[in-house]
Amino acid sequence: MSCVDVTDLNPPPSPDEVFRYFQTLPLPQLTTQQQPPGNALVGLPVIFFTDNPTTQTFTVNIRGFAVVINAGATEFAWHTGDGATLTTTDPGSPYPNQTVTHDYSSGTYTAYLTTTWGATYSVDGGAVVDVPGTTTTDGPPVTFTVLQARTVLTNPYD
Repeated sequence: MSCVDVTDLNPPPSPDEVFRYFQTLPLPQLTTQQQPPGNALVGLPVIFFTDNPTTQTFTVNIRGFAVVINAGATEFAWHTGDGATLTTTDPGSPYPNQTVTHDYSSGTYTAYLTTTWGATYSVDGGAVVDVPGTTTTDGPPVTFTVLQARTVLTNPYD
């Protein structure tokens, strides 16, 4: 009679198994903020940023193992609505510290943010390991109009 190690019958989750779970997690859909809010003007760049949290921790049960997955945003793709995509590794910042800006011609545009998420995980409090792959989420679209400012001469004495 031989002994059977129960871990042979139920091995800890593999990295690929954890990745499959990671892809199904309810990661946040980061909201695009833009400045100026509402309408913008031709010749003045629109500032993009997100102020949503860019990290999230999940604890999932995979076949009886407690798996802690720490997800973090690794890349931000700002779809500007005019065919351009601005890819950054930071979530942008509002004025006066803006890092993501885009110039527009007049028109109405719908922009949104695609966030790429990476993660690390640990099984039952063990060593922290990288999840082998990334996943993405698309944030809700924001629509705004870019107006052409026109000069109007007025009588300064009115």
